[in-house]
Amino acid sequence: MVDEGSGQGGGHLSAAEIVELSKRYTLFDWIAQSKAAPVPVASAKGVYFTDPDGKRYLDFNSQLMSVNIGHGDERVAQAIAAQVRQLAYVSSAGMTSEVRALLGQKLAGLFPGDIEKSFFTLGGAEANENAVRIARAVTGRQKILARYRSYHGATAGAITLTGEPRRWANEPGIPGVVHVLDFYHGTTRAPDTAADALTALEETIQLEGPATIAAFIIEPVTGTNGILVPPDGYLEGVRELCDRYGILLIADEVMSGFGRTGAWFAVDHWGVVPDLITCAKGLTSSYLPLGAIGMRPHVAEYFEDHAFAGGLTYNSHPVCLAAALATIRVYEEDGLIERTAKMGQVMRRHHEELAARHPSVGAHRNIGLFGCLELVRDRQTGEPMAPFNSSSPEMAALFAYMMEHGVFVSLHWNQVMTNPPLTITEEELGEGFAVLDRALEITDRAVRV
Repeated sequence: MVDEGSGQGGGHLSAAEIVELSKRYTLFDWIAQSKAAPVPVASAKGVYFTDPDGKRYLDFNSQLMSVNIGHGDERVAQAIAAQVRQLAYVSSAGMTSEVRALLGQKLAGLFPGDIEKSFFTLGGAEANENAVRIARAVTGRQKILARYRSYHGATAGAITLTGEPRRWANEPGIPGVVHVLDFYHGTTRAPDTAADALTALEETIQLEGPATIAAFIIEPVTGTNGILVPPDGYLEGVRELCDRYGILLIADEVMSGFGRTGAWFAVDHWGVVPDLITCAKGLTSSYLPLGAIGMRPHVAEYFEDHAFAGGLTYNSHPVCLAAALATIRVYEEDGLIERTAKMGQVMRRHHEELAARHPSVGAHRNIGLFGCLELVRDRQTGEPMAPFNSSSPEMAALFAYMMEHGVFVSLHWNQVMTNPPLTITEEELGEGFAVLDRALEITDRAVRV
């Protein structure tokens, strides 16, 4: 019998008891509960986390691609504690705080171009929901374009924006969302050129009616659906099409923002300034929940004379804002943005070496420390190691091998994500890829020669 009065994080539950109670009393997302096999975590520091039995894992995915500054940074912990003692909460309705003023000012200096004003939420899905609300209010239009290979969150509106299969079970969603193809079509077909992808996009705009479209929301570098780096000219062309037809461009930088790609924001690589930018995850390195929407002056000006028809109890929560300010200081003090750009070259070398040694590596991509390998059964045909929207025995065995040998990775169908904290050293990165090197022998055996 488990002691049910011990739930204050005291650390005296066994790993088995933690799993048992968690499965009995809580609901896990994106999985049938009978198949849930959660990994209990007791502590974390740097690029490692440890289970209650003392087994240490290299966090090769920054949890949900979000713990960018690594685990357990004391500077952030101290800032959170200090803010709790000074002011734990203040209403966002008619009140404000010093930390709100300072974070708003700080973000204005980090966001691309002339993006200046922010609205705060508690996560990326809420940020995307409210970005759509803003775009519809400002333009007076209703339709929102989004790409099929995308993930924008799991709330009612954000999951409708999402193009990938997790949307299906949540349909029908909010009205007015139109999905479009992008430049990537899977391992079995070569990517489109920027010009071809833009031609297809403009055709969709024409067929839907430009005057009916409020915004186009995109992940500048697609995250969960394969770390898809756009060809040069694509984002610039999207910006030009949006300008031509009066469509607002929303950049979902929830996953790609705050250094993950080797720049503050992924759009910075192409010099593109969106009309709205959404962020979360790396904003606080997931130490506390926080999201934000940044908007350009021509968007923000609308609300000078029109009320913003939205609100959140935890909008501008002081403790979360303090975590964000402290996290941004860590990025700056430790030079993590510049460091990530250099470490991205190291990651690319590891990817190339694995591709040269393992016939199951059909493709690899990375920008900064945002990377993935695509595994295939046949390099000639590009047949994926796991079917679309599914897994396979080989992918499951690869994951089990990685976990057994102390490296946590995230798999998406036939893709292995390589997204460690931005603080990772070359030695630690090599440690993770060494285990992956051995694990790929499993998938190599399934390749048709």
